[in-house]
Amino acid sequence: MGAVSLVVAYAAYFVIPLLFLLSYRIFLHPLRGYPGPVLAKIKSGYAGWNALRKNHHLATYQNFQRYGPVVRQGPTQLVFNTAIAFHDIYLNPKLVKGHAYHGSQLTAKYPSVINAIDKDQARRKRKVMGQALTERYLRAFEPTMSGEVDVFLNQLLASSKSAEVFGYRFHTQTDESHRFLQPVIDGMAWRMNTYMLCPPLKPFEKIFMLLGAPKLLRFRRLVHDMIRTRMAEDKDAHHDLYAAVAGHVGKGQEGLYDGELWPEAILFILADGSTTAAAMSAAFFYLSRSPAAYADLAAEVRSTFKSGREICAGPQLNGCTYLRACIDETMRMSPPATSTSWRQLNPKNASSEPWIVDGHVIPPGTQVGVHLYSLFHNEDYFPDSYTWKPERWLDQPTSESETQAAGEALGGDRATKMRKAFQPFLAGERSCLGKSMAYVEMSLTLARTIWYFDFETAPGAAGELGAGQKGRQGGRGRTGKYQLHDIFTGEHDGPNLVFRPRMEVCGVLEAEIS
Repeated sequence: MGAVSLVVAYAAYFVIPLLFLLSYRIFLHPLRGYPGPVLAKIKSGYAGWNALRKNHHLATYQNFQRYGPVVRQGPTQLVFNTAIAFHDIYLNPKLVKGHAYHGSQLTAKYPSVINAIDKDQARRKRKVMGQALTERYLRAFEPTMSGEVDVFLNQLLASSKSAEVFGYRFHTQTDESHRFLQPVIDGMAWRMNTYMLCPPLKPFEKIFMLLGAPKLLRFRRLVHDMIRTRMAEDKDAHHDLYAAVAGHVGKGQEGLYDGELWPEAILFILADGSTTAAAMSAAFFYLSRSPAAYADLAAEVRSTFKSGREICAGPQLNGCTYLRACIDETMRMSPPATSTSWRQLNPKNASSEPWIVDGHVIPPGTQVGVHLYSLFHNEDYFPDSYTWKPERWLDQPTSESETQAAGEALGGDRATKMRKAFQPFLAGERSCLGKSMAYVEMSLTLARTIWYFDFETAPGAAGELGAGQKGRQGGRGRTGKYQLHDIFTGEHDGPNLVFRPRMEVCGVLEAEIS
């Protein structure tokens, strides 16, 4: 066969079908009328490239500025930027998690509660795992949580005595032998996010596992030892995840299969640890750069409680409205979960009725989602959205029932529109199980820290860690914005802060936390 024949054969078998596919996706596909980057309409590689660079959240936001409130972000994916779309998607019982979540299932035999696509499987898992996050169980778990906050305070005290700059991190407080955990967890989340956005890259997981084999094996051994050691103890020896779910392990469809505890344990490490650490780091960042807000929060906490030991979960802490406003504004400005939660029609519930999202009839086979990072910076709901302003949340309804009572229509007053748009833990039957725990953990840590300490941004270049860089492009140029790197959760650096014990209470601090 001559060279010309080889070229013709190659074109016939590869180039022509590829051109047909590209032409179909651009000109003939059911989603052809929706705007978006041309490369995104053709292949998932557009999203995969941004995911590899950890800036997909910024690219999505910029696409909304260019194309409007609905963007075709993949060959079969539409992402929305309105509160109406949020409620049409996440409160629609006919939808299930999108098949993109197959990409987040790395090597585990069973999916976790966060990436289980089958609705019945997800409901079974939530029923069991939710028992570890009930209000009653959280009350029993609070001493353990409080003890970890004390460890954090003790580290701050030691750091302040030696005049060190303290970089806030949750997982590496005391034990250097465990400091490899955070990079491993972040690496797992980054790969999950990349495979969800670009499924053709998932076969490369074997290569990544080989390259990171020593740390991955060490991580697995640690999790294995953790579970094995805990299972060797009495079920009620500690108020922890295992105590809540142990009676359901091995029950199959009536509870959890034997191998399902592993992915759930890893999920708790990933979801609770990483997301809460990102939110807390961001809160310290913004408070250290907002003198008026810092003063208001300090005044509220220091006038509400008479001692650091009084600061515990309950009515007094819940009554700290400015504290809650600081937390909510932090999660709005720098949401710790940066990825889109994809949904699609449940194939088990075929219906002849049209599927409508924010007035758009969605073709079957399409994955849809609302991008929270972009929604939380949508000026229609949050004016001056790139300014950290806790006061925007004062005198606002804070519970789901209050939000519902404020009115079903999304076109109401500004307060109602804000609350309808602000759903950092999602909504509906697949919302985050750990919402209550996250609020308690963040509230305790912030309130106790500002009771015992004053803090400020570290001087010089060290204090710039975590901030945007003036003049930098691609959404990284705002110096007052705490920077997140999109890896499914929000990877972050800093801030670097200097802590000083309050003289009037520092004398009892060591005794209280010793």
